[in-house]
Amino acid sequence: MAPASLADLVSALPSDESWGPPTSTETTLEGVPYAPYSKGDKLGRMADWTSEGKDGRDGRGGRQQYNRNYRDQQVYGAGTSSLFAVQVAEDESSFSVVDNTRTSTKTRGFGRGGGTVFRGRGRGGRDVRGGRGTFQRVGGGRGGQGQDRYYDNRGGRGGRGRRFGWKDYDKPQRNRDSSVNIKPDWQMLEEIDFNRLAKLNLETNEGEDIDTYGFLYYYDRTYDKPPVKNTERKLNVLDRAAYNVTTSSDPIIQELAEKDEATIFATDNILSMLMCAPRSVYSWDIVIIRQGTKIYLDKRDGASIDMVTVNENAADAPLEASEGNKDTINNPGALALEATFINHNFANQTVMESETSKIEMAHENPFYNPSEETEPLASKAYKYRRFDLSLEKDEDPLHLIVRTEIDAVVKNNISGEDQFLTVKALNEFDHKAQGSGGALDWRTKLTSQRGAVVATEMKNNSCKLARWTAQSILAKADVMKLGFVSRANSKSNDRHVILGVVGYKPREFAGQMNLNLSNGWGIVRTIVDMCLKMPEGKYVLVKDPNKPLLRLYEVPANTFEEGEEEDVVEGGEEDE
Repeated sequence: MAPASLADLVSALPSDESWGPPTSTETTLEGVPYAPYSKGDKLGRMADWTSEGKDGRDGRGGRQQYNRNYRDQQVYGAGTSSLFAVQVAEDESSFSVVDNTRTSTKTRGFGRGGGTVFRGRGRGGRDVRGGRGTFQRVGGGRGGQGQDRYYDNRGGRGGRGRRFGWKDYDKPQRNRDSSVNIKPDWQMLEEIDFNRLAKLNLETNEGEDIDTYGFLYYYDRTYDKPPVKNTERKLNVLDRAAYNVTTSSDPIIQELAEKDEATIFATDNILSMLMCAPRSVYSWDIVIIRQGTKIYLDKRDGASIDMVTVNENAADAPLEASEGNKDTINNPGALALEATFINHNFANQTVMESETSKIEMAHENPFYNPSEETEPLASKAYKYRRFDLSLEKDEDPLHLIVRTEIDAVVKNNISGEDQFLTVKALNEFDHKAQGSGGALDWRTKLTSQRGAVVATEMKNNSCKLARWTAQSILAKADVMKLGFVSRANSKSNDRHVILGVVGYKPREFAGQMNLNLSNGWGIVRTIVDMCLKMPEGKYVLVKDPNKPLLRLYEVPANTFEEGEEEDVVEGGEEDE
């Protein structure tokens, strides 16, 4: 074939002025090509020359990929596929090196992304892992000296020492027993989720005093000073008569009910449990008695509500004996009994017993009978206070009377006036044992890192501290004294030492631990409204042992009375 001449090639060119593929009218506007767009596009930039594609420059993704993808959505025309994108036959980003090294099945973790093991990269070693549930201290985490930190002992701030993921969702479900045996003839009326309770709110006044009973000794200020180095102050066992009478058995409340002073009657112990219900983990129950228009918030004899819990809110709470805990003195029941006795003895020991210098209330202790009791009376004052729970839409006012308790009195250093105190005690059993919740060693850290110790207790004992704070505010106490009591020997629960005492103003302490009393009053008002709509009778409000739920049951009138069989569950679980 003869070669074509230049003249033939020129004559074969198209006669129109444009060159290249023919342009269609669908993608041109007055002859100018444009890219289609959607109405959802953001007109942020006319062009973005920094975009490297979805995978980024190095294909790492992660946080950079998120930011880059978000930025791409702001570019004009990014809502549709580009008409001018070149389809490459082979994408280099799909190329990968085959890794044929052997992987161990034991390294699979339970992180949120699955198959990830978070490793501590501190001075203690390149591959130090915090075992699940062991709260192992990693030597020198990246956040500093890991042993002096209190970030849950995770081997530094980044949480690199733990194998389990967000909220520890992979931990096995605890199956705890209910505080009371749910009988077949009990009828469930309501089921209330904690999420609903947390949204309630009711503003009330500070309350008014109706009457006062008992007497108070002065607080011993020497306990506020830190103990001398290398000396320990022992916690002594003092036999003193202290009473925790339930609402319906209180003679003063019976008199006030006959005088029609209020509609609702309760004690501070019961009322604080109801107000702080969303913080509770263990099961508890409250007996509600409706007689006519009156409502009594009551408790059973020997109810769990009287016991002081230990590390109830810890991420790794103490295990029950049925869950494999072989340490008999560190299971929840034994720890609660130990903490209850510590609180009783601590309040008695920290006052100066003197018949000449004590504050007498308007009336004597209503529960003490000198002819029958052999033990001397403990320092205790009972203040009966009334609160208004009425709403604007209520036709009749709704008042609540609560019996509050004060433990001691102290003179103000500046004004010299008497200030009322509530005295409570936090206890340490063994900071290395299971269930300690990552607590610091109080003996070495209480004086130097008191804030860290208190913050850890706020986390591990949120419900207990919230109840104590609510009781102090209900009683209108000026100061709440918190004692720190530890075992003399971590292997023995019968001897204790007092390591220090810290005083707080109740409302300031409530602000520190995010305790909202208005929410508590809203919970009380909601439960009371439920009971007022129901006929006269006896009801039981039970916290579910394994779920954040409250259940209201209607029970026979003779339930929990003398002669009936014991209702506390020993080993079985309720049937739902």
